[in-house]
Amino acid sequence: MLSVRFRKRDSHPEAALARLLTAAEAAADPLARLIGFAGRADEVASGRDATGRLVVLAGLGAQAEASSVRAAAGRAAGLVLGEKRLVVQGGGLAAELAAEIAVGASLRAWRFDRLKTRPDPDGPPPRLKRLKVLTEAKRDAGAVWETLSAGVAGALFARDLVAEPSNRLTPTVFAARLRGLAEDGIEVEIRDRDWLARRGFGALLGVGRGSANPPCLAVLRWKGAIDRAPIALVGKGVTFDTGGVYLKPADKMWEMRADMAGAAACAGAMLALARRRSPCPAVAVLGLVENMIGAEAQRPSDVVRAVDGTTIEVIDTDAEGRLVLADCLAWTRIAHAPVAMIDVATLTGAIVVALGPHRAGLFATDAALAAHVAAAGEAVGEPVWPMPLDEAYGEALKSDIADIRNCVAARLQPDACHAAAFLKRFAGDTPFVHLDIAGVDLRAEDSDLGPAGATGFGARLLDRLVALRFEDQDG
Repeated sequence: MLSVRFRKRDSHPEAALARLLTAAEAAADPLARLIGFAGRADEVASGRDATGRLVVLAGLGAQAEASSVRAAAGRAAGLVLGEKRLVVQGGGLAAELAAEIAVGASLRAWRFDRLKTRPDPDGPPPRLKRLKVLTEAKRDAGAVWETLSAGVAGALFARDLVAEPSNRLTPTVFAARLRGLAEDGIEVEIRDRDWLARRGFGALLGVGRGSANPPCLAVLRWKGAIDRAPIALVGKGVTFDTGGVYLKPADKMWEMRADMAGAAACAGAMLALARRRSPCPAVAVLGLVENMIGAEAQRPSDVVRAVDGTTIEVIDTDAEGRLVLADCLAWTRIAHAPVAMIDVATLTGAIVVALGPHRAGLFATDAALAAHVAAAGEAVGEPVWPMPLDEAYGEALKSDIADIRNCVAARLQPDACHAAAFLKRFAGDTPFVHLDIAGVDLRAEDSDLGPAGATGFGARLLDRLVALRFEDQDG
Protein backbone atom coordinates (compact mmCIF):
# COMPACT_ATOMS: atom_id res chain seq x y z
CA MET A 1 0.00 0.00 0.00
CA LEU A 2 1.26 3.48 -0.83
CA SER A 3 2.87 5.63 1.83
CA VAL A 4 0.62 8.72 1.86
CA ARG A 5 1.38 12.23 3.12
CA PHE A 6 -0.65 15.42 2.97
CA ARG A 7 1.40 18.61 2.64
CA LYS A 8 0.88 22.27 1.73
CA ARG A 9 4.02 22.58 -0.40
CA ASP A 10 5.81 20.46 -2.95
CA SER A 11 9.26 19.54 -1.67
CA HIS A 12 9.98 16.88 -4.30
CA PRO A 13 10.34 18.63 -7.68
CA GLU A 14 11.89 15.47 -9.12
CA ALA A 15 8.73 13.43 -8.50
CA ALA A 16 5.97 12.92 -11.05
CA LEU A 17 3.28 15.60 -10.72
CA ALA A 18 -0.44 15.10 -11.31
CA ARG A 19 -3.03 17.84 -11.65
CA LEU A 20 -6.75 17.06 -11.44
CA LEU A 21 -8.87 19.46 -13.50
CA THR A 22 -12.59 19.95 -14.02
CA ALA A 23 -13.78 20.80 -17.52
CA ALA A 24 -14.04 24.48 -16.56
CA GLU A 25 -10.55 24.50 -15.06
CA ALA A 26 -9.13 22.78 -18.14
CA ALA A 27 -10.70 25.41 -20.41
CA ALA A 28 -8.85 28.15 -18.48
CA ASP A 29 -5.54 26.30 -18.07
CA PRO A 30 -2.79 27.21 -20.59
CA LEU A 31 -1.17 23.76 -20.63
CA ALA A 32 -4.49 21.97 -20.97
CA ARG A 33 -5.52 24.25 -23.82
CA LEU A 34 -2.15 23.80 -25.52
CA ILE A 35 -2.46 20.01 -25.65
CA GLY A 36 -6.22 19.93 -26.22
CA PHE A 37 -7.05 18.51 -22.80
CA ALA A 38 -10.75 19.08 -22.06
CA GLY A 39 -10.98 17.73 -18.47
CA ARG A 40 -13.48 14.98 -19.27
CA ALA A 41 -14.10 12.44 -16.51
CA ASP A 42 -12.40 9.66 -18.51
CA GLU A 43 -9.49 11.77 -19.78
CA VAL A 44 -5.80 11.63 -18.90
CA ALA A 45 -2.67 12.97 -20.58
CA SER A 46 1.01 13.18 -19.72
CA GLY A 47 4.19 14.87 -20.83
CA ARG A 48 7.42 16.50 -19.65
CA ASP A 49 7.71 20.12 -18.62
CA ALA A 50 10.71 22.38 -19.31
CA THR A 51 12.61 20.89 -16.37
CA GLY A 52 12.01 17.35 -17.56
CA ARG A 53 9.46 16.62 -14.85
CA LEU A 54 6.73 14.15 -15.72
CA VAL A 55 3.38 15.96 -15.53
CA VAL A 56 0.00 14.22 -15.71
CA LEU A 57 -3.37 15.90 -16.28
CA ALA A 58 -6.44 13.91 -15.22
CA GLY A 59 -10.01 15.03 -15.86
CA LEU A 60 -12.73 15.40 -13.22
CA GLY A 61 -15.62 16.09 -15.57
CA ALA A 62 -18.19 18.76 -14.76
CA GLN A 63 -17.34 18.91 -11.05
CA ALA A 64 -15.12 17.41 -8.39
CA GLU A 65 -16.94 14.78 -6.35
CA ALA A 66 -15.75 11.71 -4.51
CA SER A 67 -16.14 9.30 -7.41
CA SER A 68 -14.55 11.57 -10.01
CA VAL A 69 -11.62 12.51 -7.77
CA ARG A 70 -11.01 8.87 -6.88
CA ALA A 71 -11.07 7.82 -10.53
CA ALA A 72 -8.90 10.72 -11.74
CA ALA A 73 -6.27 10.03 -9.10
CA GLY A 74 -6.31 6.38 -10.10
CA ARG A 75 -5.83 7.22 -13.77
CA ALA A 76 -2.93 9.51 -12.89
CA ALA A 77 -1.28 6.83 -10.77
CA GLY A 78 -1.73 4.32 -13.59
CA LEU A 79 0.49 6.44 -15.83
CA VAL A 80 3.37 6.74 -13.36
CA LEU A 81 3.74 3.24 -11.93
CA GLY A 82 7.40 3.27 -12.96
CA GLU A 83 8.10 6.32 -10.79
CA LYS A 84 9.06 6.20 -7.13
CA ARG A 85 6.95 9.17 -6.05
CA LEU A 86 3.78 10.89 -7.17
CA VAL A 87 2.75 14.39 -6.11
CA VAL A 88 -0.91 15.30 -6.69
CA GLN A 89 -2.15 18.85 -6.51
CA GLY A 90 -5.29 18.86 -4.42
CA GLY A 91 -5.71 22.60 -4.87
CA GLY A 92 -8.80 23.94 -3.22
CA LEU A 93 -10.48 20.56 -2.80
CA ALA A 94 -12.27 19.98 0.49
CA ALA A 95 -10.51 17.68 2.93
CA GLU A 96 -12.87 14.79 2.14
CA LEU A 97 -12.05 15.02 -1.57
CA ALA A 98 -8.32 15.44 -0.99
CA ALA A 99 -8.41 12.19 0.97
CA GLU A 100 -10.16 10.47 -1.95
CA ILE A 101 -7.07 11.23 -4.04
CA ALA A 102 -5.17 8.85 -1.78
CA VAL A 103 -7.90 6.23 -2.10
CA GLY A 104 -7.84 6.25 -5.89
CA ALA A 105 -4.06 6.27 -6.20
CA SER A 106 -3.60 3.53 -3.60
CA LEU A 107 -6.14 1.23 -5.25
CA ARG A 108 -4.60 1.75 -8.70
CA ALA A 109 -1.00 1.28 -7.55
CA TRP A 110 -1.67 -2.20 -6.14
CA ARG A 111 0.06 -5.12 -7.84
CA PHE A 112 0.27 -8.83 -7.18
CA ASP A 113 3.84 -9.54 -8.26
CA ARG A 114 5.24 -11.67 -5.45
CA LEU A 115 5.58 -14.67 -7.77
CA LYS A 116 7.48 -12.81 -10.51
CA THR A 117 11.17 -13.61 -10.62
CA ARG A 118 12.16 -10.79 -13.00
CA PRO A 119 10.75 -7.43 -14.14
CA ASP A 120 7.91 -7.35 -16.64
CA PRO A 121 9.52 -6.93 -20.08
CA ASP A 122 6.42 -5.16 -21.45
CA GLY A 123 6.52 -2.20 -19.09
CA PRO A 124 8.16 -0.41 -16.21
CA PRO A 125 8.33 -2.23 -12.88
CA PRO A 126 5.61 -1.20 -10.43
CA ARG A 127 7.81 0.92 -8.20
CA LEU A 128 5.34 3.66 -7.15
CA LYS A 129 5.47 3.63 -3.37
CA ARG A 130 4.99 7.18 -2.11
CA LEU A 131 2.17 9.65 -2.63
CA LYS A 132 2.06 13.25 -1.55
CA VAL A 133 -1.20 15.17 -1.79
CA LEU A 134 -0.84 18.95 -1.80
CA THR A 135 -3.72 20.59 0.03
CA GLU A 136 -4.33 23.56 2.29
CA ALA A 137 -6.49 21.30 4.47
CA LYS A 138 -3.67 18.86 5.21
CA ARG A 139 -4.63 18.16 8.82
CA ASP A 140 -8.31 17.51 8.09
CA ALA A 141 -7.51 15.53 4.94
CA GLY A 142 -5.12 13.37 6.93
CA ALA A 143 -7.84 12.64 9.49
CA VAL A 144 -10.29 11.60 6.75
CA TRP A 145 -7.63 9.44 5.11
CA GLU A 146 -6.95 7.69 8.40
CA THR A 147 -10.52 6.41 8.26
CA LEU A 148 -10.63 5.69 4.53
CA SER A 149 -7.26 3.98 4.51
CA ALA A 150 -8.68 1.19 6.67
CA GLY A 151 -11.13 0.28 3.91
CA VAL A 152 -8.38 0.47 1.30
CA ALA A 153 -6.19 -1.84 3.38
CA GLY A 154 -9.10 -4.28 3.64
CA ALA A 155 -9.69 -4.21 -0.11
CA LEU A 156 -6.02 -4.79 -0.89
CA PHE A 157 -5.88 -7.64 1.63
CA ALA A 158 -8.83 -9.21 -0.18
CA ARG A 159 -7.16 -8.69 -3.56
CA ASP A 160 -4.00 -10.42 -2.37
CA LEU A 161 -6.03 -13.44 -1.30
CA VAL A 162 -8.04 -13.62 -4.52
CA ALA A 163 -4.96 -13.27 -6.72
CA GLU A 164 -3.13 -16.12 -5.00
CA PRO A 165 -3.09 -19.35 -7.06
CA SER A 166 -5.14 -22.17 -5.59
CA ASN A 167 -2.17 -24.49 -5.12
CA ARG A 168 -0.77 -21.80 -2.80
CA LEU A 169 -4.09 -20.99 -1.12
CA THR A 170 -5.76 -24.22 -0.05
CA PRO A 171 -8.43 -23.97 2.68
CA THR A 172 -5.78 -24.66 5.32
CA VAL A 173 -3.40 -22.03 3.97
CA PHE A 174 -6.24 -19.52 3.67
CA ALA A 175 -7.01 -20.12 7.32
CA ALA A 176 -3.35 -19.63 8.23
CA ARG A 177 -3.35 -16.27 6.43
CA LEU A 178 -6.38 -15.21 8.44
CA ARG A 179 -4.59 -15.93 11.70
CA GLY A 180 -2.43 -12.89 10.97
CA LEU A 181 -5.47 -10.67 11.54
CA ALA A 182 -5.00 -11.25 15.25
CA GLU A 183 -2.26 -8.61 15.09
CA ASP A 184 -5.02 -6.03 14.54
CA GLY A 185 -7.08 -7.19 17.51
CA ILE A 186 -9.37 -9.61 15.66
CA GLU A 187 -10.13 -12.89 17.40
CA VAL A 188 -9.50 -15.75 14.97
CA GLU A 189 -10.82 -19.29 15.41
CA ILE A 190 -10.28 -22.03 12.84
CA ARG A 191 -12.53 -25.07 13.09
CA ASP A 192 -11.33 -28.25 11.35
CA ARG A 193 -13.17 -31.02 9.53
CA ASP A 194 -13.71 -33.10 12.68
CA TRP A 195 -15.32 -30.14 14.45
CA LEU A 196 -17.56 -29.55 11.42
CA ALA A 197 -18.59 -33.20 11.35
CA ARG A 198 -19.46 -33.26 15.05
CA ARG A 199 -21.71 -30.24 14.64
CA GLY A 200 -23.48 -31.45 11.54
CA PHE A 201 -22.10 -29.25 8.75
CA GLY A 202 -23.23 -31.83 6.21
CA ALA A 203 -23.74 -29.41 3.32
CA LEU A 204 -20.27 -27.86 3.55
CA LEU A 205 -18.59 -31.23 4.12
CA GLY A 206 -20.41 -32.66 1.11
CA VAL A 207 -18.81 -30.04 -1.14
CA GLY A 208 -15.33 -30.92 0.15
CA ARG A 209 -15.62 -34.70 -0.15
CA GLY A 210 -13.72 -34.93 -3.44
CA SER A 211 -10.69 -32.91 -2.34
CA ALA A 212 -7.47 -34.07 -0.72
CA ASN A 213 -7.35 -30.70 1.06
CA PRO A 214 -9.74 -30.73 4.04
CA PRO A 215 -12.31 -27.95 4.53
CA CYS A 216 -12.45 -25.70 7.57
CA LEU A 217 -14.50 -22.89 9.05
CA ALA A 218 -12.89 -19.56 9.92
CA VAL A 219 -14.61 -17.40 12.53
CA LEU A 220 -13.35 -13.82 12.92
CA ARG A 221 -14.63 -11.66 15.77
CA TRP A 222 -14.28 -7.93 16.38
CA LYS A 223 -15.58 -7.00 19.83
CA GLY A 224 -16.25 -3.31 19.18
CA ALA A 225 -17.44 -1.11 22.01
CA ILE A 226 -21.23 -1.31 21.76
CA ASP A 227 -22.94 -3.85 24.02
CA ARG A 228 -25.21 -5.64 21.58
CA ALA A 229 -25.34 -8.56 19.17
CA PRO A 230 -22.89 -8.40 16.25
CA ILE A 231 -23.40 -7.72 12.60
CA ALA A 232 -22.52 -10.97 10.78
CA LEU A 233 -20.61 -11.25 7.51
CA VAL A 234 -20.74 -14.66 5.85
CA GLY A 235 -18.39 -15.51 3.01
CA LYS A 236 -18.15 -18.24 0.40
CA GLY A 237 -14.56 -19.45 0.43
CA VAL A 238 -14.31 -22.08 -2.31
CA THR A 239 -10.57 -21.90 -2.98
CA PHE A 240 -11.00 -23.77 -6.26
CA ASP A 241 -14.13 -24.93 -8.02
CA THR A 242 -13.97 -27.59 -10.71
CA GLY A 243 -17.75 -27.97 -10.56
CA GLY A 244 -17.29 -31.42 -9.02
CA VAL A 245 -18.93 -34.30 -10.89
CA TYR A 246 -20.86 -31.66 -12.83
CA LEU A 247 -17.53 -30.59 -14.33
CA LYS A 248 -17.11 -27.06 -15.64
CA PRO A 249 -15.89 -26.48 -19.22
CA ALA A 250 -12.16 -25.85 -19.56
CA ASP A 251 -12.57 -22.31 -20.89
CA LYS A 252 -11.68 -19.86 -18.12
CA MET A 253 -11.73 -22.53 -15.44
CA TRP A 254 -8.50 -20.90 -14.26
CA GLU A 255 -10.63 -18.04 -12.94
CA MET A 256 -12.14 -20.42 -10.40
CA ARG A 257 -9.23 -19.67 -8.09
CA ALA A 258 -11.28 -16.52 -7.35
CA ASP A 259 -14.32 -18.48 -6.13
CA MET A 260 -13.31 -17.50 -2.60
CA ALA A 261 -13.64 -13.76 -3.31
CA GLY A 262 -16.66 -13.48 -1.02
CA ALA A 263 -14.74 -14.84 1.96
CA ALA A 264 -11.80 -12.58 1.06
CA ALA A 265 -14.08 -9.52 0.99
CA CYS A 266 -15.54 -10.37 4.41
CA ALA A 267 -12.04 -10.84 5.85
CA GLY A 268 -10.97 -7.53 4.32
CA ALA A 269 -13.99 -5.81 5.82
CA MET A 270 -13.11 -7.17 9.27
CA LEU A 271 -9.58 -5.83 8.87
CA ALA A 272 -11.03 -2.43 7.96
CA LEU A 273 -13.27 -2.39 11.05
CA ALA A 274 -10.32 -3.24 13.26
CA ARG A 275 -7.97 -0.71 11.65
CA ARG A 276 -10.39 2.16 12.25
CA ARG A 277 -11.46 0.81 15.67
CA SER A 278 -15.14 0.55 14.78
CA PRO A 279 -17.43 0.53 17.84
CA CYS A 280 -19.68 -2.05 16.16
CA PRO A 281 -19.25 -5.69 17.22
CA ALA A 282 -18.90 -7.92 14.19
CA VAL A 283 -18.36 -11.55 13.31
CA ALA A 284 -17.30 -13.05 9.99
CA VAL A 285 -17.96 -16.72 9.26
CA LEU A 286 -16.08 -18.08 6.27
CA GLY A 287 -16.60 -21.54 4.79
CA LEU A 288 -13.26 -22.60 3.27
CA VAL A 289 -13.37 -25.63 0.98
CA GLU A 290 -12.37 -27.01 -2.43
CA ASN A 291 -14.89 -28.47 -4.88
CA MET A 292 -12.89 -31.15 -6.66
CA ILE A 293 -13.25 -34.39 -8.58
CA GLY A 294 -12.45 -37.58 -6.68
CA ALA A 295 -13.68 -41.03 -5.80
CA GLU A 296 -15.48 -39.62 -2.75
CA ALA A 297 -16.96 -36.57 -4.50
CA GLN A 298 -20.68 -36.05 -3.95
CA ARG A 299 -23.02 -36.89 -6.79
CA PRO A 300 -26.13 -35.36 -8.27
CA SER A 301 -29.10 -36.93 -6.37
CA ASP A 302 -27.17 -37.12 -3.07
CA VAL A 303 -29.01 -35.77 -0.02
CA VAL A 304 -27.05 -33.90 2.63
CA ARG A 305 -28.17 -32.55 5.99
CA ALA A 306 -27.37 -28.95 6.93
CA VAL A 307 -26.36 -27.85 10.41
CA ASP A 308 -29.94 -26.80 11.26
CA GLY A 309 -31.31 -30.22 10.25
CA THR A 310 -32.59 -29.22 6.80
CA THR A 311 -32.16 -31.97 4.22
CA ILE A 312 -30.96 -30.85 0.78
CA GLU A 313 -31.18 -32.76 -2.48
CA VAL A 314 -28.06 -32.02 -4.54
CA ILE A 315 -29.24 -31.55 -8.11
CA ASP A 316 -26.06 -29.90 -9.43
CA THR A 317 -22.64 -30.33 -7.81
CA ASP A 318 -21.57 -27.05 -9.42
CA ALA A 319 -24.19 -25.24 -7.32
CA GLU A 320 -21.85 -25.79 -4.39
CA GLY A 321 -21.47 -22.28 -3.04
CA ARG A 322 -25.03 -22.16 -1.77
CA LEU A 323 -24.43 -25.42 0.09
CA VAL A 324 -21.39 -23.94 1.83
CA LEU A 325 -23.32 -20.79 2.70
CA ALA A 326 -26.36 -22.73 3.92
CA ASP A 327 -24.36 -24.25 6.77
CA CYS A 328 -22.51 -21.02 7.49
CA LEU A 329 -25.69 -18.92 7.60
CA ALA A 330 -27.60 -21.40 9.75
CA TRP A 331 -24.74 -21.83 12.22
CA THR A 332 -24.12 -18.08 12.41
CA ARG A 333 -27.80 -17.46 13.13
CA ILE A 334 -27.89 -20.12 15.84
CA ALA A 335 -24.51 -19.47 17.44
CA HIS A 336 -24.32 -15.67 17.29
CA ALA A 337 -27.92 -14.37 17.00
CA PRO A 338 -26.70 -11.40 14.93
CA VAL A 339 -28.65 -8.19 14.35
CA ALA A 340 -28.32 -8.83 10.62
CA MET A 341 -26.49 -11.16 8.24
CA ILE A 342 -24.87 -10.23 4.94
CA ASP A 343 -23.37 -12.94 2.80
CA VAL A 344 -20.96 -12.25 -0.05
CA ALA A 345 -20.38 -14.86 -2.73
CA THR A 346 -19.34 -15.42 -6.32
CA LEU A 347 -22.46 -17.50 -6.65
CA THR A 348 -24.06 -17.64 -10.10
CA GLY A 349 -23.35 -17.14 -13.77
CA ALA A 350 -26.95 -15.93 -14.02
CA ILE A 351 -26.10 -12.68 -12.21
CA VAL A 352 -23.31 -12.05 -14.71
CA VAL A 353 -25.83 -12.44 -17.54
CA ALA A 354 -28.16 -9.99 -15.78
CA LEU A 355 -25.68 -7.33 -14.62
CA GLY A 356 -22.40 -8.01 -16.38
CA PRO A 357 -19.13 -6.78 -14.81
CA HIS A 358 -20.71 -3.53 -13.62
CA ARG A 359 -22.75 -4.27 -10.47
CA ALA A 360 -23.27 -6.98 -7.89
CA GLY A 361 -26.72 -8.48 -7.36
CA LEU A 362 -28.47 -7.42 -4.16
CA PHE A 363 -31.12 -9.69 -2.65
CA ALA A 364 -32.64 -8.69 0.69
CA THR A 365 -35.36 -9.52 3.17
CA ASP A 366 -35.18 -6.08 4.83
CA ALA A 367 -35.83 -2.97 2.74
CA ALA A 368 -34.04 -0.54 5.06
CA LEU A 369 -30.95 -2.72 5.24
CA ALA A 370 -30.97 -3.10 1.46
CA ALA A 371 -31.12 0.68 1.05
CA HIS A 372 -28.12 1.11 3.33
CA VAL A 373 -26.16 -1.53 1.41
CA ALA A 374 -26.94 0.22 -1.87
CA ALA A 375 -25.95 3.61 -0.43
CA ALA A 376 -22.68 2.20 0.90
CA GLY A 377 -21.89 0.68 -2.48
CA GLU A 378 -22.48 3.96 -4.31
CA ALA A 379 -20.38 5.88 -1.76
CA VAL A 380 -17.28 3.73 -2.27
CA GLY A 381 -17.73 2.92 -5.96
CA GLU A 382 -18.82 -0.72 -5.49
CA PRO A 383 -22.36 -0.49 -6.88
CA VAL A 384 -25.10 -3.08 -6.48
CA TRP A 385 -28.49 -3.58 -8.10
CA PRO A 386 -31.65 -4.82 -6.33
CA MET A 387 -32.97 -8.19 -7.49
CA PRO A 388 -36.27 -9.95 -6.64
CA LEU A 389 -36.62 -12.45 -3.81
CA ASP A 390 -40.25 -13.48 -4.23
CA GLU A 391 -41.77 -16.60 -2.64
CA ALA A 392 -42.19 -18.14 -6.09
CA TYR A 393 -38.44 -18.62 -6.39
CA GLY A 394 -38.43 -20.67 -3.20
CA GLU A 395 -41.41 -22.71 -4.36
CA ALA A 396 -39.42 -23.82 -7.40
CA LEU A 397 -36.89 -25.53 -5.11
CA LYS A 398 -39.28 -28.07 -3.60
CA SER A 399 -37.88 -31.60 -3.57
CA ASP A 400 -39.71 -34.93 -3.75
CA ILE A 401 -37.23 -36.66 -1.45
CA ALA A 402 -35.79 -33.89 0.78
CA ASP A 403 -36.77 -30.58 2.31
CA ILE A 404 -35.30 -28.55 -0.54
CA ARG A 405 -33.25 -28.84 -3.74
CA ASN A 406 -30.10 -26.79 -4.24
CA CYS A 407 -31.20 -25.62 -7.71
CA VAL A 408 -33.68 -26.25 -10.51
CA ALA A 409 -32.73 -28.90 -13.07
CA ALA A 410 -33.74 -27.12 -16.26
CA ARG A 411 -32.33 -24.63 -18.76
CA LEU A 412 -33.18 -20.93 -18.89
CA GLN A 413 -33.91 -20.67 -15.17
CA PRO A 414 -33.45 -17.56 -12.95
CA ASP A 415 -30.70 -19.30 -11.00
CA ALA A 416 -29.47 -16.18 -9.20
CA CYS A 417 -32.95 -15.69 -7.74
CA HIS A 418 -33.29 -19.38 -6.92
CA ALA A 419 -29.93 -19.33 -5.12
CA ALA A 420 -30.98 -16.30 -3.08
CA ALA A 421 -34.27 -17.95 -2.16
CA PHE A 422 -32.38 -21.09 -1.12
CA LEU A 423 -30.11 -19.04 1.18
CA LYS A 424 -33.02 -17.09 2.63
CA ARG A 425 -34.31 -20.31 4.18
CA PHE A 426 -31.15 -20.68 6.26
CA ALA A 427 -31.14 -17.04 7.38
CA GLY A 428 -34.47 -17.58 9.12
CA ASP A 429 -36.04 -14.44 10.55
CA THR A 430 -32.73 -12.56 10.82
CA PRO A 431 -32.58 -9.48 8.54
CA PHE A 432 -30.63 -10.80 5.58
CA VAL A 433 -28.80 -9.54 2.50
CA HIS A 434 -27.19 -11.72 -0.15
CA LEU A 435 -24.61 -10.11 -2.45
CA ASP A 436 -23.85 -12.12 -5.58
CA ILE A 437 -20.50 -10.71 -6.71
CA ALA A 438 -19.89 -13.05 -9.65
CA GLY A 439 -18.81 -10.77 -12.49
CA VAL A 440 -17.31 -8.04 -10.30
CA ASP A 441 -14.73 -10.10 -8.41
CA LEU A 442 -12.25 -9.92 -11.30
CA ARG A 443 -11.44 -7.24 -13.89
CA ALA A 444 -10.81 -8.30 -17.47
CA GLU A 445 -8.71 -5.17 -18.12
CA ASP A 446 -6.94 -2.39 -16.26
CA SER A 447 -9.31 0.21 -14.84
CA ASP A 448 -9.11 3.54 -13.03
CA LEU A 449 -8.98 1.80 -9.66
CA GLY A 450 -6.86 -1.25 -10.32
CA PRO A 451 -5.08 -3.48 -12.78
CA ALA A 452 -6.69 -6.46 -14.47
CA GLY A 453 -7.43 -9.20 -11.98
CA ALA A 454 -8.73 -9.18 -8.42
CA THR A 455 -10.90 -6.22 -7.37
CA GLY A 456 -11.48 -6.81 -3.66
CA PHE A 457 -15.13 -5.91 -4.31
CA GLY A 458 -17.18 -5.88 -1.14
CA ALA A 459 -14.56 -5.10 1.51
CA ARG A 460 -14.96 -1.32 1.31
CA LEU A 461 -18.72 -1.62 0.80
CA LEU A 462 -19.17 -3.65 3.99
CA ASP A 463 -16.93 -1.32 5.96
CA ARG A 464 -18.96 1.70 4.82
CA LEU A 465 -22.23 -0.15 5.51
CA VAL A 466 -21.23 -0.73 9.12
CA ALA A 467 -20.30 2.94 9.47
CA LEU A 468 -23.62 4.07 7.98
CA ARG A 469 -25.97 1.68 9.74
CA PHE A 470 -24.51 -0.12 12.74
CA GLU A 471 -22.21 2.19 14.71
CA ASP A 472 -24.88 3.97 16.71
CA GLN A 473 -25.88 2.39 20.00
CA ASP A 474 -29.47 2.12 18.74
CA GLY A 475 -28.55 1.26 15.15
